[in-house]
Amino acid sequence: MNSTSPQPSSPRCAGPMKRRSFLEIGGLSVMGLGMSDFLRCQAQAKAGDPTFVDKDTSVIFVWLPGGLPHMEFYDLKPDAPAEYRGEFRPVKTNVPGIEVGELLPLHTKIADKFALIRSIHHEFADHGGAHKRMMTGRLPKTPTGTINDAPAVSSIVKKVLGAGQKAMDIPICVSEVDGSRSGIDTFAMGSAWLGASNTPFMVAGDPSDPEFKVQNIGVKTEMETRIDDRLTMLEGLDRFRRSVDKSGAMEAMDSFNRQAMEMLMSERVREAFDLSKEDQKTRDRYGMTAYGQRALMARRLVEAGSRFVTVVWENPFPGKPVPKNCAYNWDCHAVNCHIFDDFKWRAPVYDLALTGLIEDLHQRGLDKKVLLVVGSDFGHTPKINAQRGTQTGVMQPGRDHWPNSMSILVSGGGMPMGQVIGATNAKGEHPVERIMTPNDLWATVYQHLGIDYNRYLTNLEGLPTQILPFGKPIPELAAGMA
Repeated sequence: MNSTSPQPSSPRCAGPMKRRSFLEIGGLSVMGLGMSDFLRCQAQAKAGDPTFVDKDTSVIFVWLPGGLPHMEFYDLKPDAPAEYRGEFRPVKTNVPGIEVGELLPLHTKIADKFALIRSIHHEFADHGGAHKRMMTGRLPKTPTGTINDAPAVSSIVKKVLGAGQKAMDIPICVSEVDGSRSGIDTFAMGSAWLGASNTPFMVAGDPSDPEFKVQNIGVKTEMETRIDDRLTMLEGLDRFRRSVDKSGAMEAMDSFNRQAMEMLMSERVREAFDLSKEDQKTRDRYGMTAYGQRALMARRLVEAGSRFVTVVWENPFPGKPVPKNCAYNWDCHAVNCHIFDDFKWRAPVYDLALTGLIEDLHQRGLDKKVLLVVGSDFGHTPKINAQRGTQTGVMQPGRDHWPNSMSILVSGGGMPMGQVIGATNAKGEHPVERIMTPNDLWATVYQHLGIDYNRYLTNLEGLPTQILPFGKPIPELAAGMA
């Protein structure tokens, strides 16, 4: 398999030199980094990113934990043996040559507004390693668990684009209602060595619930004077602390606190989170479900200026019992669910929410500014595995983890839509055309945002770490970018 291979591509950059870094310089030649490069890039890191161009673009990243099964949704194989092809058939769309699963009838009407990538793969079959691999664009040092050893893409976007320290520069994640599943480390969304100032703002809950509220947003008017007084006091303390603290850590925390406070007080931010401002017809088009209303909130957030919004779709109806023989998320092992029963329940909600978002972005003229990416940890085994269901106690069909092939949907970004990029073999087991890794996807995303993905940031040891160690923008998509 000729996958995209790691290739260095630009001068490496480091940040402030520490004692440990100095002692390690003897080993820099192994990395291909000389002293002159080290010092040159040190100056560049202090000066900021000279190659960054503010393109006024945004990304909505829809994350499907557990893995989207490509054989049921976007890469069906009707001519494969029965134990591979499953129960559902492909159906034609409004674009000749593009087919999707029969459970996605609304997709068939707007295939000209999205593109399917069928040839991305990676090597991590465990949820932890796969989440890290997909979320960071790096090979995880620790392939188990979901606590990041490298920053998620959303945190890197904040680091590079958030120099203005505006409230909406904070990456936002609209996630699950269960507090134990709303933390940034649940899906490897942490900022790792980029620090707390680049951590996502987590919005936990179901926006379709009439009682839904975003925690800490919408400060009462009578509190604002006290907050202003407190900010004035803090400014004096901050000046003192910054004069003492030379490491930059305090400065980073100060900026994060200031952004968080601005989010508390900003009318613009409050408006963006308030779905009651939308008419019911629009809300119904997305679907009055967790999937639909999180997607609608994401659209409102990018309209208000957010640069990167992650939307997590697990249980479409959190707080309600999952139907018997269905799974909480997309992890469709036979022990978890009857895969075909689960998708008969889940797919209509997904179909309505995703097509509602795509159509709304286009109707509002946001299809050039906003790039929508729909992805998951991996695909699922092309061959169906029968096991005894935990709920039913009887043998039933399911699919297991499969990083060797997966499907990604993208929409907007001013890119050419109505196309299929790449292909898998006759059984959906591995890519055979346009073989790519997650890094090619992220290179495309970074280019859309105006970020030089070859740039180096400084890790906790003061050593250079490239934003994206390998990968190139997908030409079929990048052709549409200015």
